[in-house]
Amino acid sequence: MTTEPTTTLGPDSDLTEVFELAQQLRVDSVRASTSAGSGHPTSSLSAADLMAVLMTRHLRYDWDAPDDPAGDHLVFSKGHASPLLYAMFKAAGAISDEELMTTYRRFGHRLQGHPTPELPWVDVATGSLGQGIAYGVGIALAGRDLEKQPYRVWVLCGDSEMAEGSVWEALDKAGQHKLGNFTAIIDVNRLGQSGPTELQWDTDTYARRVEAFGCRALVVDGHDLTEIDRALKTASDGSAPTVIVAKTVKGRGVSEVADKEGWHGKPLPEDLAERAIEELGGVRDLRVEGPRPPKATPAPAHTGGTVELPRFEKGDEVATRVAFGKALVALGVRPDVVALDAEVGNSTHSEDFKKAYPDRFFQTYIAEQQMVAEAVGMAVRGFRPYATTFAAFLTRAHDFIRMAAVSDITMALCGTHSGVEIGADGPSQMGVEDLAMMRAVRGSTVLYPSDATSAAALTVAMADIDGISYLRTTRGAYPVLYGGDEAFPVGGSKTLRHGDDDQVTLVSAGVTLHECLAAADLLAEQGVRARVVDLYSIKPLDTDTLALAARETGALVVVEDHHPEGGIGEAVLSSLAESGVHPAFAHLAGSNLPGSGTTSELLDAAGISRTHIADAARSLVKQGGASRR
Repeated sequence: MTTEPTTTLGPDSDLTEVFELAQQLRVDSVRASTSAGSGHPTSSLSAADLMAVLMTRHLRYDWDAPDDPAGDHLVFSKGHASPLLYAMFKAAGAISDEELMTTYRRFGHRLQGHPTPELPWVDVATGSLGQGIAYGVGIALAGRDLEKQPYRVWVLCGDSEMAEGSVWEALDKAGQHKLGNFTAIIDVNRLGQSGPTELQWDTDTYARRVEAFGCRALVVDGHDLTEIDRALKTASDGSAPTVIVAKTVKGRGVSEVADKEGWHGKPLPEDLAERAIEELGGVRDLRVEGPRPPKATPAPAHTGGTVELPRFEKGDEVATRVAFGKALVALGVRPDVVALDAEVGNSTHSEDFKKAYPDRFFQTYIAEQQMVAEAVGMAVRGFRPYATTFAAFLTRAHDFIRMAAVSDITMALCGTHSGVEIGADGPSQMGVEDLAMMRAVRGSTVLYPSDATSAAALTVAMADIDGISYLRTTRGAYPVLYGGDEAFPVGGSKTLRHGDDDQVTLVSAGVTLHECLAAADLLAEQGVRARVVDLYSIKPLDTDTLALAARETGALVVVEDHHPEGGIGEAVLSSLAESGVHPAFAHLAGSNLPGSGTTSELLDAAGISRTHIADAARSLVKQGGASRR
């Protein structure tokens, strides 16, 4: 194998030269994966012609200035084809051959098995299939409607991931919004991980489905450079969201593996890799200088304004979801804040933002995965998205939230109508798993206000929290507990009842905090003195206050309108274990299957009403007294 002298390819390069680039991308995909001992070379070989034409002639991008606001965006939804993507980076001069060959898939290095934004040319982490196309729609929306920039968004998809419903949610929104700056390229190579894909090479069916969702479909031979070039030029006209359906061969260019099953996710053994590289024409060292980005649109001068929190009178009954909506409107003075809704805005009160700032409100309808994906795309472009739906329905988007954390995305989520508290709608609408889900997200912040004042303050605080933050709100209206000047630092708590001779501490948040306050009154009538802690910050947790209460009272009752697994109770126990304090402990949470009913009936049936709390507290105090005797 010999390395040819370096040649630079530009937008005017002949397609015969572009073919040589495609072969180089194939060779480097084989070399990198064989060197690493793992990877997906055959999935990379099929799309090499598509990417060679794209990066040489159509991707308007400055590899030395990835933050150029007018530069195009390329998302590899088929993130397992990372050998191809990294080979492209090498061809662009962004990485060296040494980095490609000695660090790919190695511990502690940035060329990971699937791309992440640790690389400055990568917007989002991909690899959980069916997500990249959804992120691309979000980025395209941000470019056209928020930034007013001329960039285009290109997404490379695999044919296997076209079985994911999230792909069609994304194409539906691309069609609805008529996103002419969005193009998806489907690498229809027929073979998936364990065998043929659902449609194999039935490109006509792919095209009909694409068109049914309001997008333009262009069917091409994915190895005919002239057809590819023509299709990419058409897609660039900006007239419609476009999907290029490219028929390709998995393992193209290497006869021993081309269109053969059993090679997915397997590097070529060294002897086969040597033969493959020879068949592909040997190692090359071509460089690409593709089209430059267009001139960026000047950013408007946004002066913004001071966020003024809505104020509520103590004692008034206000739902925390209502306070969230009012605080979201107050945040609208910040031009970076955008709101997304999954067609429940009249219940979540996110529609309050729509009325005040319609140009920064995005309706995804009942498509929670796409809502989160669009939020991710907007966050990539520097905006502060607030995405809202019922707490129960956010669980549908959990994988998108998980992957957003892998991408180090900053965004705010609000789940309303949490717990059995919602009443007669029944269990399908009750978010009783959301705290566990959001606590488990890497680097997340989880907040659960108990009144309107704290809900408004925490809503505003989320605009300046890095990472993924989650606000849990309730349906019903409850008394305002705090004055407007009260502060609610993340990681803090509020002690609402306190005495030097407290015998037990009641710990809760949200609706059950009000039940704890009522239980404390019942206990006082019976001569039992109870401390009450509002644990509005679930993650991070106020360990110092909890440990102090545990030491001073010796007994904790934790109450939550949530399943017992993964919620407040387990958070408190973990926190106390770290502090080395081991009080008498009772955990009240809903473990039965709820039905329809009134709020009070459902709280009582779940064992989290004031009477159950008082009973549990008395039992702990009694046990403590007996042990002391």
